[in-house]
Amino acid sequence: MSKNPITRRDFIRGTACAGMAATIGLPLDITLGEEPAAKTRVVLVRDSEVLADGGKINPEIIADMLDKAVGALLDQDDPKQAWKQIVSPDDIVGIKSNVWSYLPTPSEVEQVIKARVMESGIDEKNIAIDDRGVLGNKTFEKATALINVRPMKSHHWAGIGGCIKNYIMFVPRPDKYHDNSCADLGALWKLPQVKGKTRLNILVMLTPLFHGIGPHHFNREYVWEYRGLLVGTDPVAVDTTGIRILEAKRKEYFGEYRPMTPPAHHVKFADTRYNIGISDPERIRLIKLGWQEGALI
Repeated sequence: MSKNPITRRDFIRGTACAGMAATIGLPLDITLGEEPAAKTRVVLVRDSEVLADGGKINPEIIADMLDKAVGALLDQDDPKQAWKQIVSPDDIVGIKSNVWSYLPTPSEVEQVIKARVMESGIDEKNIAIDDRGVLGNKTFEKATALINVRPMKSHHWAGIGGCIKNYIMFVPRPDKYHDNSCADLGALWKLPQVKGKTRLNILVMLTPLFHGIGPHHFNREYVWEYRGLLVGTDPVAVDTTGIRILEAKRKEYFGEYRPMTPPAHHVKFADTRYNIGISDPERIRLIKLGWQEGALI
């Protein structure tokens, strides 16, 4: 008899991983019983009070959510000290936002990030918030640190629009990355103006878009008030976690499992081809803070 029998718990854990692997296109080569490799952290923070009637964002609660998330990510009880680990006074900081009209990065989130960067000792003149103008933005050209922040949504060409895809404006022809369901978006993270500069990734999950059909789709029927943020230093791990939440919402809404169409395999390839992060859920340590009802993960 084997000295290390596979238990029912092992089996359940393995089949759950296999399901997620299929979602983002990972090979089904999970070996049960092996010691897990080193994990990367992703923090999910939610607050039931962050959105008021009409979807208006409470800036004080957003600030508290971000502070708690960054603190937990870096094992710091003092949020100010945590932010000082993200940037230092001699940095030039580009806050890469997203201006898609239907679901832009909320200004309340942008301003909290800017305030925390300034509180870490960086002069306002050395901070810029931009999206479509990053290639001509002098601050971004000189940036030593990037903070990447955008809302999560389904996407016609890439499966999902997340942290990895948010850097597509660093190239003059974004459409050149549409082939094979945007499989090579990970290459963006090797560009000289980006490589090695990203200190923090924030996937805004306040009101994610979980389904749509056609280019530039948007239908409020497929938006829900999740009231959360996903925060991490690894964009692949953050996007992978966001996909898990969207997939769970789609199953809840449609009453059956419906993977993203097209598959968001650029997330897997960002790991396996470009080595910019971890896409294996078993190697992601998810830290959940705050409101847990309807977390879906």
